Amino acid sequence: MKRRPPSRTPASRTPGARPALRGPSQRQLRAGELVRHALVEIMREEDLDDPALAGDPVTITEVRVSPDLRHAVCFIQPLGGENATEVVAAMNRASKFFRGRLGRMIELRATPELKFLHDETFDAADQMSRLFDDPKVRQDLDAPEED
Repeated sequence: MKRRPPSRTPASRTPGARPALRGPSQRQLRAGELVRHALVEIMREEDLDDPALAGDPVTITEVRVSPDLRHAVCFIQPLGGENATEVVAAMNRASKFFRGRLGRMIELRATPELKFLHDETFDAADQMSRLFDDPKVRQDLDAPEED
């Protein structure tokens, strides 16, 4: 009985194998930036009736689009970081309005459904800065290096 040589199929293609973890494709990144720029333009031009959005400006820091380009998660940060939960809730209430305007501005096969989340990276960076300013940590950072 003849033996077959081992398969040279990559592990990512073998049945039952775990898919390789990869970042977003170039297409997703391009679509995300296209959506982000269009949303910024919409927010700049339109007057929104929601009182939570009438106060401070909102920064759209990142838009992550799903591989099929049908869903987009938009990370936002209100200026100063105050009342972020109310601003996120207001943006999610207005998501259909944004999606309608977005459909007229960008050329994608399907206009993605929008979901807005608070961008926590600014809070994490602020916490790291506070940690580095702590006197106990500062003494370790300022200590001379020993050879």
